Amino acid sequence: MANNKDGTKPIAENRKATYNYFFEERFEAGMVLEGWEVKALREGKVQLTDGYVVIKNGELFIIGMQINPLRTASTHVNPDSVRTRKLLLHKEQIRRLVGKVEQKGYTLVPINLHWKAGKIKCDMALAKGKAEHDKRDTIRDREGKREVERAMKSRQR
Repeated sequence: MANNKDGTKPIAENRKATYNYFFEERFEAGMVLEGWEVKALREGKVQLTDGYVVIKNGELFIIGMQINPLRTASTHVNPDSVRTRKLLLHKEQIRRLVGKVEQKGYTLVPINLHWKAGKIKCDMALAKGKAEHDKRDTIRDREGKREVERAMKSRQR
């Protein structure tokens, strides 16, 4: 995978999140991981689609994110692929998030995982769920853009 414009290297993306939620605000958090998890992330053995972020006792945790262990994992390590992992964020940011998440309809959704300066970071968003008609609008817009691109491509030939 190639590096992004901002110097980060993507690991995994939660494309389903953009379909299911409106993003209000984005945050970048560090992650507390075990050694086997970092090795598995280097190989891209992660799934974010079922993950969500909760706040417990003033700390952030990501639940439901699955990191599949490598076959070459050590025998003395017991890998738990769906364990709860802690996210690292400044206290002021967490306090601000607590107030917003308690509002009706808001949740914290992981958007992607990426490398930044040798560390694994998790982008997450304060999001509000889309209604069914909003999802249909998203599909309609996407199909419209696709048709315009096809027309432009055929004209260039």
